[in-house]
Amino acid sequence: MGLLTFSINITLDGCVDHQEGIADDETHAFFTRLMDESGAMLWGRVTYEMMEGYWPAVATGAMEAPPAMREWALKLEAKPKYVVSSTRTDFPWANSHHIAGDLRAGVQQLKMRRRTACSSVAASSRPSWTGWT
Repeated sequence: MGLLTFSINITLDGCVDHQEGIADDETHAFFTRLMDESGAMLWGRVTYEMMEGYWPAVATGAMEAPPAMREWALKLEAKPKYVVSSTRTDFPWANSHHIAGDLRAGVQQLKMRRRTACSSVAASSRPSWTGWT
């Protein structure tokens, strides 16, 4: 069974705003290694939309970025991305898959299918982890 790993970028003073707390090369290298160890990404719709609005352009070279960010973008492009949403069903970004219906059941099925870990980044609201194993 796969392991669900939760990760989030946060500064020592509690800032999680990706426009204010820009990650440096060392931080991108750390999260790239973490992603390398993961079998897939698990996101909510809000996080997916934030990520799809930037990273595909970095991966294709349409947006200029430092080497560490480009490496992250290229690996993210190839990584399976599972998205939980009750309001959106179309996820055109490469290797994106929709998890519909019961969240707990969907995540548990994903964990049963994947031998390696799933990584998740925070969305805009507090997640409920009650009952997840």
